[in-house]
Amino acid sequence: MKTKKRKINVKRVAILIILLLLIIAGIVLAVNKLTKKETKTKEIQEVASIDAYGYTLKDNATAYYKKLFKELEKTLNADKVDEEKYSELVAQMFIADFFNLDNKISKNDVGGKQFVYADYQSDFEKFAMDSMYKSVESDVYNDRNQDLPIVSNVEVTKVGNQNYTYGENSDDNAYVYNFKIEYKDDLGYQTEGSLILIHNGQKIEVASMSEKSASE
Repeated sequence: MKTKKRKINVKRVAILIILLLLIIAGIVLAVNKLTKKETKTKEIQEVASIDAYGYTLKDNATAYYKKLFKELEKTLNADKVDEEKYSELVAQMFIADFFNLDNKISKNDVGGKQFVYADYQSDFEKFAMDSMYKSVESDVYNDRNQDLPIVSNVEVTKVGNQNYTYGENSDDNAYVYNFKIEYKDDLGYQTEGSLILIHNGQKIEVASMSEKSASE
């Protein structure tokens, strides 16, 4: 007696295969999501500080910036602070940190803020997030794939001193510097401009930045 061969329902098999693939895909996505949640986020540590002035150095700073911080530390810890050198370093470090986007965690991680005049810091941060830092993608999980500028050198030239009014106060000995920026790679970012630095107690802080160089 011949056994009847069962016909394979191709349509049903195709549906089962599709369902199986969808289940596998769902499992893979779920695992990836759980893995990403368990992945440790970047933790930036403070590695040095100049307590008397409130300056700090983070471990993700560039080698160039760390070198400048050591110079600043030496300058401010001297028996007599060389104010010219101090103002020059503030100008260099502000530019080096602000324009170096590669080590920033997100657009909210605005560089150079600790060198900005205290009363302007909030406005400065908002301005930066709406402009220079606007397109910086998050790197919380260390998975960012974006070309961002790395500052390799900052050259500053003192233009002179001038009277500068800020709010209801004024500084009759504010510093004016022109600056030029060198990047590891040219990605089309700003390469020159000028800064005005003012006195605030024992500190010298950035009060203004322009894309144009100041005339002597």
